[in-house]
Amino acid sequence: MASFSSVSKPPLIVAVFVILVASEGFIARARAAGECGKTPVESAALGLTPCLAATRDARAKVSPACCSRVAAMFNTSPKCLCAILLSPVSKQAGINPAIAITIPKRCNIRNRPAGKKCGKYTLP
Repeated sequence: MASFSSVSKPPLIVAVFVILVASEGFIARARAAGECGKTPVESAALGLTPCLAATRDARAKVSPACCSRVAAMFNTSPKCLCAILLSPVSKQAGINPAIAITIPKRCNIRNRPAGKKCGKYTLP
């Protein structure tokens, strides 16, 4: 009887290990399916650093680099911009979402989703 118990433990340990490894892969895929695709919101936000001054002052001139990056984001993943604006990293950077949401209009981006909600903010 003692040998039966010791024989059943290794397959049980292997089964638990396989389940843990499989669930880790599932969790990693679920995390990768965010608003910015496989790119974490924090990393995507770093790509918009040329826009930083324009997110704090509605009268600040928006740089061409900022406009091209925001336009590219609208073409590839429009939901990502909203996720960035509402992220904790944006708050830490001192970004004012009410001002930042106006950047697409200030850049004269034609394909911007005007009237679309981003949290409590609306794209002009």
